[in-house]
Amino acid sequence: MNTDWMIYGAYGYTGELISRLAGERSMQPILAGRNESRTRELAESLGLRWRSFSLENSEDVRAGLEGCKLVLHCAGPFSATSAPMLNACLDAGAHYLDITGEIDVFAAAHKYHEQARKRDVVILPGAGFDVVPTDCLAATLVQKLPSATHLTLAFEAGGGPSTGTAKSAIEGMGKGGRVRQDGKLTTVPLAWKTRQIPFAEGERLGVTIPWGDVFTSYISTGIPNVEVYLSVPPAAIKRMRSMRKFKWLLGLGPVQSFLKKRIENKVSGPNDKVRENTQARVWGEVSSADGRSVSGQVNAPNGYSLTADAALGITAHLLDNHPEGGFYTPSLLMGADYVNSLQDVQMTIADIKGE
Repeated sequence: MNTDWMIYGAYGYTGELISRLAGERSMQPILAGRNESRTRELAESLGLRWRSFSLENSEDVRAGLEGCKLVLHCAGPFSATSAPMLNACLDAGAHYLDITGEIDVFAAAHKYHEQARKRDVVILPGAGFDVVPTDCLAATLVQKLPSATHLTLAFEAGGGPSTGTAKSAIEGMGKGGRVRQDGKLTTVPLAWKTRQIPFAEGERLGVTIPWGDVFTSYISTGIPNVEVYLSVPPAAIKRMRSMRKFKWLLGLGPVQSFLKKRIENKVSGPNDKVRENTQARVWGEVSSADGRSVSGQVNAPNGYSLTADAALGITAHLLDNHPEGGFYTPSLLMGADYVNSLQDVQMTIADIKGE
């Protein structure tokens, strides 16, 4: 396996999980990040090479990527960090992966599709829990019902968020909700809709959120109408709806900075024990104009554990193979069944209804 690849943001919560698992799998990445001491400390503890550079200067980033075939980008918030890293990867001819769930980051990365094709570079945002299990489930459901026109996805994730995930959620609150209607991304109010989600373990109340699949599932499946739900308690939905009147305020830079600083002081992400004892569940359904529908579910370990496993699986595939360059979703690059290859993950699909 080519060892000249990089994990950038290696000392962040998810970046460190991925770095440690990569070391266990003898994958030997170069660990990198902005903070020299934290990057060096982690790399030396794992016996791996390291580099330190920020993303603020394009020349520094290009120099930092010298010799790398692939970058697994883990430094969020990706709304700020994705573009400089992606541009540097295109210049260097290095494949670009990240673990974002931010719709606008997916949309921005997709605009580089033709450039990536010409450079023979693969661009694949969302190589973790955002959006591997949901994307693979959506693609599998459409394989069973190709005439589907509507897709509904929902998930339940235990363990609590990392600092980066919580910061991304704060950014999203200032932009409102998002769904796809007739092929177009459409802004809707926060907590726009609720519905009962029929998980195998029992029904849960879900609320619409601007999850990455609102963008990516259309690329993967062509389904023009998409809604994504998160299972949360009724009190949380009430709080989300109460924030609608403050949308303009939440979008202001000083307010964003204040809220993110509070997150840095209070949110750290689930510890090893919590990750081991919590699971993630995904449910999805597609329906067609003639009234037919088919649903399915994915049972998985904690989302952060799945992220490390899934991202490294995609990394290994790209290092060992030579797909054509361009923008990919996980199911388009790895196949709709990829999620079933991950540790402790199982996808099940029901029979078609309405036939």
